[in-house]
Amino acid sequence: MSLIVQKFGGSSVADAEKLLHISHIIRTSRGAGDDVIVVVSAQGNTTDQLIRRAKSVASQPDARELDALLATGEQASAAMTAMALQSLGVPAVSLGAWQVPIRSGGEHGDGCIEDIGRERIEKELAAGRIVVVAGFQGLDRNGDLATLGRGGSDYSAVALAAAFHAARCLIYTDVDGVYTADPRICPTARRLARVSYADMYALARAGARVLHDKCVALAQAKGVEPEVLSCVAGSCGTRIVPSAQRLRGVTGVTRRIGAHDTYAAVTLVGGALPSLELEKRAILALNAANIVVHGIDAGERTLTLYVEPIRADEAVRCIHDAVII
Repeated sequence: MSLIVQKFGGSSVADAEKLLHISHIIRTSRGAGDDVIVVVSAQGNTTDQLIRRAKSVASQPDARELDALLATGEQASAAMTAMALQSLGVPAVSLGAWQVPIRSGGEHGDGCIEDIGRERIEKELAAGRIVVVAGFQGLDRNGDLATLGRGGSDYSAVALAAAFHAARCLIYTDVDGVYTADPRICPTARRLARVSYADMYALARAGARVLHDKCVALAQAKGVEPEVLSCVAGSCGTRIVPSAQRLRGVTGVTRRIGAHDTYAAVTLVGGALPSLELEKRAILALNAANIVVHGIDAGERTLTLYVEPIRADEAVRCIHDAVII
C-alpha cells in the first residue's frame, strides 16, 4: 500500500455536484489500495467574497484577523469534502492546520511552512479514514492561523507529500496539465508530459498560474514531483521533474500584466534562452502583426518582450506559433 496526496482547487469544489465528483475520484484512489491525504482550497470565489466582507467593516483589515477570516474558507471546504465522501460510504475526517498541526513562519498572508506534525494524520489513516486537510493555512509561532499566500493550497499539498513521503502528489486544476501557452488564449498550445523544475519555476514567475513559484521551489527542495491534471476522466496531465528536454529548447510562453504596469510582459522560457535567433523570430512575428515592442529583457532561461496590455494575448499567440510550433 502506498500513500498519495490529492489537491483540489476552488473550481473543483465549487458546489455540491463538483464535491461529489471529486469524491468519486478520491474513492477510486482509495479503492486501488492507497492511503489518501486530500488537500482542498476554498469553494469557488469564497476567498474573494471574504476579503470583500472584511473590507466592508475595515478599509485596511488587520492582517491577523483577516487570516483568521480567510482560513474559514478552506476549513468549510474540507468539512464539506469529508461529508461528501461519507455520503458515498467512504470514511473521512477533515482537519484544519491547527489540528494537524501545520506550523508556519513568515508574515500573515504570506506564510511559509516550517514543520508538519505526523501523529494525528497517521492515526486517522491507520483507522482507515481519508484525511481531508484545509489548504492555504498554517499555525504561526503565536498559535494563530496564518495564510500561505497565492497558490497556498498547492504549497500545502507539496509540503504534506514531502512530510509523508507520498508516492504521488496530484494537483487537480481546471486545465489538463501544463501547456506551451495558456490554451484558453492560444488554441495551438500543446500539453507537455514533463516540465523541469527550473522551467516551471520560471513560467510561474513570469505569470503562468498553473503552479505558484513558492510551490515549485519547495517541490524541488524536497524532491517531490507534482503531477498537474484535471478532474476530467482520462486526464494525462504533466509531471514536474528535475530535468526535461524540450524540442527546440523552448518550453513555453506566458504573459504577466501587473495592475500598475504600463506594458505587459510576454516571456519565453526554456533552456535555449536567451538566444539572439529566437529573439529575432519573436520580434519579426510581432512586427508582422503590427504589435510594437517597447522593450526587451533577457535572463537565464528567459526572454521577455514588453507590449501594450491590450495586445498581450495576441502577442502570446504570435510568439508561440513563431518560436514553439
